[in-house]
Amino acid sequence: MTTEEITFNDLPKVVAQLLDKISGLELSFNRLYEDIKKSPSRASEHIPMNIDEACEFLKMKKGTMYYHLQNRSIPATKKGKSYIFFKDELIKWAESGRTTEVPLTPEEMNAALSKRAGKNTPTDRSKLLLKK
Repeated sequence: MTTEEITFNDLPKVVAQLLDKISGLELSFNRLYEDIKKSPSRASEHIPMNIDEACEFLKMKKGTMYYHLQNRSIPATKKGKSYIFFKDELIKWAESGRTTEVPLTPEEMNAALSKRAGKNTPTDRSKLLLKK
């Protein structure tokens, strides 16, 4: 009945289908509304902070904070002589500095360290010892 012409005799059936669809949409809307109410709002994280509060929040020394401000690597605005930071922007900035998303296993960590240091693997060491 979506592309067909609707006759007067079909009206009760079509109205019933519309009511079913509307009630389904209403249920979906109510679920979505409840989910939005339960989730923390992003506006609650947009809290202005001064430099001391930002340093305390990031557990960073003031000198390091000024270094990042000088290099413009940290999100901040300057009003007069004071810097203003926003909590949500600092969280995003801190998360963007991650090198890996999932922590490495001990085996992966050892492999990465041995590659970086240019160390020989244990089998290579034993071969070197046998040659001497």
